[in-house]
Amino acid sequence: MSQETIKNNASFIWSIAELLRGDFKQSEYGKIVLPFTILRRLDCILDETKQAVLDEVAGLPDEMDEKMRMAILSGIANAGGQIYNQSRFTFQTLRQQDASQLRTNLIDYLTGFSPNVRDIFIEKFKFTEILKDLDEKSSLWMVFDRFCQIDIHPDRVSNLEMGYLFEELIRRFSEISNETAGEHFTPREVVRLLVDLLLANDEEALSGKGIIRRVYDPACGTGGMLSVTEEAMKALNPGLNVDLFGQELNGESFAICKSDMMVKGHDASRIAYGNTLTEDAHRGATFHYMLSNPPYGVDWKKYADTIKDEADNLGHDGRFGAGLPRISDGQLLFVQHMISKMRDDEKGSRIGIVMNGSPLFTGGAASGESEIRRWMLENDWVEAIIALPTDIFYNTGIQTYIWILSNRKPADRAGKVQLIDASGERFWQSMRKSLGSKRRAIGDDARAEIVRIYGEYLNGNAGYGDVSKVFPTTAFGYREIRVERPLRLKIEIDMKKVSALMVAMPTFHGSPNLLLKGFLNVLKVKDDSLIDFLLVWLTNGTGKSWMSRDEFLLDIQRDAKASGVKLPVPTIKGLLTHFGETDPEAEICCDAKGRPEPDPKLRDHELVPLGEDWRTYFKREVRPFVADAWVDESHTDPADGEVGRVGYEINFNRYFYQYVPPRPLTEIDAELKALEAEIAGLLKEVVA
Repeated sequence: MSQETIKNNASFIWSIAELLRGDFKQSEYGKIVLPFTILRRLDCILDETKQAVLDEVAGLPDEMDEKMRMAILSGIANAGGQIYNQSRFTFQTLRQQDASQLRTNLIDYLTGFSPNVRDIFIEKFKFTEILKDLDEKSSLWMVFDRFCQIDIHPDRVSNLEMGYLFEELIRRFSEISNETAGEHFTPREVVRLLVDLLLANDEEALSGKGIIRRVYDPACGTGGMLSVTEEAMKALNPGLNVDLFGQELNGESFAICKSDMMVKGHDASRIAYGNTLTEDAHRGATFHYMLSNPPYGVDWKKYADTIKDEADNLGHDGRFGAGLPRISDGQLLFVQHMISKMRDDEKGSRIGIVMNGSPLFTGGAASGESEIRRWMLENDWVEAIIALPTDIFYNTGIQTYIWILSNRKPADRAGKVQLIDASGERFWQSMRKSLGSKRRAIGDDARAEIVRIYGEYLNGNAGYGDVSKVFPTTAFGYREIRVERPLRLKIEIDMKKVSALMVAMPTFHGSPNLLLKGFLNVLKVKDDSLIDFLLVWLTNGTGKSWMSRDEFLLDIQRDAKASGVKLPVPTIKGLLTHFGETDPEAEICCDAKGRPEPDPKLRDHELVPLGEDWRTYFKREVRPFVADAWVDESHTDPADGEVGRVGYEINFNRYFYQYVPPRPLTEIDAELKALEAEIAGLLKEVVA
């Protein structure tokens, strides 16, 4: 079948959607036409063996085990051992019935399918509700009759060609449904770029006979990434056996993907329904290639307990042992999930994943995000990261990135990461008509250049320094050391602060009076004699100040002892907090061992590159400017026990930023004068 014929069939089915205009919104067209397309394909597939299935059904007991029934009837149906239909109807016989009974008969036809197909249409597509809506709007017969007119029997339309046809329909419906397209549809040029990067330099590994490769997408949506990967792999080796696996949470997207697998002749049972992060449907399985575009910035609060339990109880024996990202974004959970499914044999695995900028740099040292990046980089799994242009997705204009991960890096890439900045104008073209937030597209030439830069490992030495740079994995790491400065405390007793401790209360010493409520809350004083002492001492001390904490404590404790009262530790702390202020001229406060106490307000952190000793860094970058500072050597990394907590971040702007000097003032001034003259000329024309 030629591309023209595929396009003609797609156009015919598309024309059926036009029958829905007025009664349905454009965003609803796909929910009607796609299920009908699948239903028609299955009807064509099962048509020749229909009578044989009905004959067999007549002799089967009603109470037969469903698995046994499935095995017997699907074998007779000869549809890949996956589906059968035991209803007496086909599209042809349904068309011959009374039009007023079409909805009832179609439901009978649907319920006659094997359980896996019934689940797709009834539970995921909600097709019985769609039929009801069509019937009530008097559109059901019209739509059904048009579908009867298209012949998509496997003898006329192969599984591969059917896949092309179905993907074309998905693309068209996604593009007219901009409010939801981005949720389950990744632009085709992004998918092709991801797949080309994933397969780059693998031609030899995919050649030969009897080669089997397993491909997995944990957030497969409608299955576009899986389909494009299979197509690209088959182009390299037509005899290659490609097994596709996936999982999807959205019911409608899952139904489309599973149906797509069915019409292409794949084992549709490998496409699972459910939440990948909490219900791994392919537990224990490993794959040669994995790729995905997980949801951006979607929180995992609803599933937090299950995910945290796995992380706490299984650690690295589970999927999330490296760490947990913040609750508001689960992208790095998908990354860890995919890494857990890498093969540990000589073939290894490669992963391609599209994410926003958050996984690159969100989270400081020892945070969940940083620990996950550390785990990936220290295990040398990150091969390349490619920055894509903005405004290429349907529902967001933000910057996105492709990560390429592998546990079978070639020798020249070992211990290194290639960063490619493909966000510049040379890598995108403006679209004639925007589709939602999508205003730009990556053309074929640009895609080929990006893949070549990656595949040939081009960098600054090859004249690509502005868009491609290679760094050792340690270049993204640092040690966060805690820099302390001494506490210098000035204590001053002023009437405003004393008055702040006094609040009117019902009783004091048994009669209405002025109770020092602040004494209870701030100074933790309950004893009446201590309150009396502090009232007198603070009142008499108003206006006095101490530049030494030790001298202040010596004075107040001496007077308290003379008055026969004892100052509890909480009261002393309260006095220092309430009346003390940091002052660079005050004496340094020391602990009982004579060591300077740190001032929490002056605490700072320095990021020391991993390749440098923190002592050398501190001596060069901190000590010359803050002579009394020191490094808190108790602030250590939990993993290696060394001073400073290790962190990792990948900041593209740091590596690719190019300074553009401002224009000279004379040039700007000349431009302004020219504009003024132009405006003056226009005003003269108006006045004239």
